[in-house]
Amino acid sequence: MDLMGMMGKLRETQQKIEDTKKRLDTVLIDEKSSDGLLKVTVTANNKIKSIAIDDSLLEDKDQLEDYLILVINKAIEKATAVNQGELDAVTKMDMPMIPGMEDMFK
Repeated sequence: MDLMGMMGKLRETQQKIEDTKKRLDTVLIDEKSSDGLLKVTVTANNKIKSIAIDDSLLEDKDQLEDYLILVINKAIEKATAVNQGELDAVTKMDMPMIPGMEDMFK
């Protein structure tokens, strides 16, 4: 087992993971309510970038809060799936298999 080679590969993979995380800050996911009155944009790293609210929703605080919860949660679910898929692809493709470490990446 080439320990130095594996350590180099681990460092290289860590760098690819960091690069992927930075790139995911630029991947935008748009989600909107079924009637289009509320739109939320998040990054694939789950940072809210924008919220657009139709004026009609400003008249009913409870309705607006419900819309926000529903649409933000949907956007976060999509962003999390994109994020996980990208990071899984990097780690599975580049990680050297070290006995006993397989469970760390599940």
